Order: sequence, then C-alpha cells, then structure tokens
Amino acid sequence: MAEAAVKLVNITKSFGQVRANYNVSLEINKGEILALLGENGSGKTTLMNMLSGIYYPDEGQIFINGKEVSISSPKIAYELGIGMVHQHFKLVDVLTATENIILGLEGKLNKKEAAAKIKEICDKYGFDINPDQKIYDMSVSQKQTVEIVKVLYRGANILILDEPTAVLTPQESEKLFNVMRNMKADGKALVIITHKMHEVESISDRVAILRKGEYVGSMMTKDTNAGEMTDMMVGRSVSLNIERPKPVDPKPRIKVEGLTVKNIEGIDKLKDVSFTARSGEILGIAGISGSGQKELLEAIAGLQPAESGSIKYIGENGEEEELLGKDPRKIEELGVALSFVPEDRLGMGLVGNMDLSDNMMLRSFRKGKSPFTERKSPHSLAEKVVDDLEVVTPSIETPVRRLSGGNVQKILVGREIAHAPTVLLTAYAVRGLDINSSYTIYDLINQQKKKGVAVIFVGEDLDVLLEISDKILVLCGGRVSGIVNAEETDKNTVGLMMTKVMNDNENKEETDPKTGDSDE
Repeated sequence: MAEAAVKLVNITKSFGQVRANYNVSLEINKGEILALLGENGSGKTTLMNMLSGIYYPDEGQIFINGKEVSISSPKIAYELGIGMVHQHFKLVDVLTATENIILGLEGKLNKKEAAAKIKEICDKYGFDINPDQKIYDMSVSQKQTVEIVKVLYRGANILILDEPTAVLTPQESEKLFNVMRNMKADGKALVIITHKMHEVESISDRVAILRKGEYVGSMMTKDTNAGEMTDMMVGRSVSLNIERPKPVDPKPRIKVEGLTVKNIEGIDKLKDVSFTARSGEILGIAGISGSGQKELLEAIAGLQPAESGSIKYIGENGEEEELLGKDPRKIEELGVALSFVPEDRLGMGLVGNMDLSDNMMLRSFRKGKSPFTERKSPHSLAEKVVDDLEVVTPSIETPVRRLSGGNVQKILVGREIAHAPTVLLTAYAVRGLDINSSYTIYDLINQQKKKGVAVIFVGEDLDVLLEISDKILVLCGGRVSGIVNAEETDKNTVGLMMTKVMNDNENKEETDPKTGDSDE
C-alpha cells in the first residue's frame, strides 16, 4: 500500500461569504503523480495554497509524513519539504539562475558551492540548466526549470505544479514529464494542476476531483478516461468534441503584408509577417509565448504602431481599406466591424471595478444621442450574456473583478461577439479556464465562423489549435515559420516549427506564408 506524504482531513476555507473549500479530505502519496482537477472556482489552487503556506485553513488538519503540522507561512512549508511552482514565475530577471535559486536563504552563501549542488540536482533528475545564465536570457521552459530546481534545492519532497505546461511546446512538455517521472522514481510526491486532459492521461497515476469546493472522489488514471473525469468535474455529461465545420465560400477579409513591429527598445517583435485571414475560416496562431502573437493582434486592432508593412481590410464588395496607422476609433468609423479579445482580460478587455452592465457600455457609449449615456441596452446585453453563457455572478451590478477567470472571459467574449463583427481577434481565449468553460468558448467561436466571420485565434494548446483551426500560422521569434493546413499536419510538426524558422524548401511543402494559399 502506498505511503501517504500528505493527508488533508476536513479542510475548510472561506473568504467572506464565499466558501472556497469545504470539508476536503485528500491523500497525496510518495512516489506518485496526482492530478488535481476541477472547474474554475472549484478550490484547487486554494487547497494547494494552504498546503504551501500561502493561506491558512479555517478548519481541518494537515498531516505530513503522518505527523500533524500547522503551516502558517511558505517558510514553514519549505521546512516541511513542500514546494509549489506557480503558473506565474517569481524570478528576478537581472540575476542568474544560481542567484535566484539561493535568493532568500539564510546564512552565509557560497555561489560556487550552490552551483555545484544545482548541477548535482540537474544531473540526478535530468534538468538542463546553465547556473550562470541570466533569467532575462532564458526561454519560458528554462525559467520554469529554475523554479523547480529552486524548490528542490530547498529540500522539497512534495512538489505542486500549477499549470506547468501552459506556455510550453509539446517537446518541452514531454521533457518536463520525463523529469517528473524521474522525481517520482526518487520517491517524491507530485501534484499537477492542469486543464489539459491528454496530459492528465499521459503523466498522472491518480486523479482527485473537486467540485464547487468539495472533494468528489479519486480514481486511478488507468481506470478512467477524459469523458468520465470531465463529467465528475462538472456534475453532468459534457461533450468533449470540438466542431470544425467546413468553410463556406471563404473570401479574403484581412490581408497582412510585410508587417514589421519593433518594441520600445527598437527590437523586432514581428519581422516581415504576411498572411491572409478569410471569412468563415479560423486561422490559428501558434508559437512559443512571446513570439509576437500579442503584437500581431494589437497591430491589426490599431493598438500597436508598425515600423513597416500593410494591413488591409477587404469588404464584401472587394474594396480594400488600409488599417495601418489608424486608431481603433477610426477603424470603427470606416465601418470595419472588428472585435478584439485581448489576453489581458482585466487590463485591456474589461474594467475590474465596473459592473457587468457598465463593461458592456464600454462598447456602445459613443452611440448615445444625448449628453447622458444610454444604459438600457448595455443592461439588456449584460443579462443576455449572463443567461446565454451561464455566467455565475451574484447580479448584473457585481464588479467583474469579483468573478472567476472563466466567468470574466465569458463576459468579454460575449460582449465582443454581440458587436456582430466581420473579423474576430482572440488571444488565449481559454487560458486558465476549466474544460467546461473552454468548450463553451470554442462553441461561441465556431458559431462566429458559421456566420462568415474571419476568426484569428491565438492559442497555446496545440491539440485545440489542430482541432478548431482551418489553417495554422506558426510564429517563431516574430517571423512566420510556416502556414499549414490543420487537418493535414500534426502536433510534433507544429511544435518543431515553433522552435525554428523553416527554410524556403520546407515552407513550399506546406503553404505560402505570404498569401496563406496552398500549392494545390
């Protein structure tokens, strides 16, 4: 029988009137990878934050290696051998890997001895890291490696990984999984929080499921499947099929040619990018985080100045309108119905302190004919979005910052598609969302496609991109690595394209990156 490294007994945690966890009892075993699953707001991260000392439970007991403990701070968690790697890294960019790993430790620190110990950890588990490399010179996967080594350096035997593959390529994800298997073989207890069901099936030994803050049950991964796990999370049967209707009479809608965008330091974020987005099609955008996806969408939306190139909107009558150099208001005045779902939901998309109705009004307040804003239509739209998309909110008057990430995203997407766009730009539309909310968003996007909308869909889950897209444009370091037909390629091919710019001969086998037309 497996030996428990962690035993949680009747754990309860509330924030004001909101009960995040209630009476949760759960075991995490040594030499095991446990996948912790649940919808947004089910209490997964709150539960793990109590184990890692960020929160303190209102009720219940925590046992580590059979001994009852009180974890009142992350420092105590470290002393008990518990380390949590958060989705958003907590590293200092100007310091080296070694300096970040030993940062905050007490006593006299010897960097040479620390580097030797780091190399020993890396050799033992299969990490690839340069202890002297600065964080700002590292890729996302290298930064994540530093975070994991940091908790191992502090003696962690219980590791919690929160969405560890969110911004990794398939190859980087598999490399991480191999490291996790090595740690498991060394007797460490691992918890992975993820919404990617194929990863759960690939890496975990056992699955534990939370629903609305309560423990539903656990099962061996080999004895279940994605459908059964999802049904347990949601509490009802959920279809996990992403529809991909055939495009009907696709016509060019957005034509980008030779687009180059520089950042404030004068460094190229996009270099000579060319493609065509068509009506009734979904053009997926794949690439490692920071490859220029954000700058591309913002340039099309009129939010990002370009160094050179052209972005043309092509209307139903075939007339072309240059968008480059025009701000969003000018673009709207031209009659270009363009909707943008940015990755920064509460920074660029919505105002956190405003309620649902007022956030709807951000799209329509200029249309009023009097000095006073017209509030009836936005209020009606807010009610419609809440009803149609099953947004969980106490009322229409609730500030959106009080809602979970999934509900915030539903409001943002609902508002943008209610604008009846001809072009829909979406950046990481389902980032951090549970599987049920994600499939709701996929369905909304497909509905827009059926209406003839040209959809540009930036995603980080290659399995989803391959299922939902008609074509996929791959960015690598701000350049187009290639444009492929989603039905005729696979995850490994796209993953490799994300890490290198294809040469001309390789591109010819796929799709012409300048036009998005295939060779046939």
